[in-house]
Amino acid sequence: MYYTYILECNNGNKYYGHTNNLAQRLRDHTRGKVFSTRNKQPKLVYYKEFNSCSEAFKREMQFKNGKTRKKTIERLIKSFPKAKCQGFNSQTLLERKRWTL
Repeated sequence: MYYTYILECNNGNKYYGHTNNLAQRLRDHTRGKVFSTRNKQPKLVYYKEFNSCSEAFKREMQFKNGKTRKKTIERLIKSFPKAKCQGFNSQTLLERKRWTL
């Protein structure tokens, strides 16, 4: 499984990425191992699962390069169920994965 995700930092900036291990990637972000989000307390505000890396990458590029990307991203974040991200961290994702296996 592959994921495209959006993080919102404490300064209001958004970070877009894709990964095959969302739990590990979130851990890297929160532990300061990713330069772009270091010391910015990133919070997950959106994620979507894909079957292939190319699909996830394509979606990330749409976020980064789309003509109407800002409005589209804000709409996605607002419509995304907050319950999926509230209290969400790498540990809860690992637990959810264990339940669904």
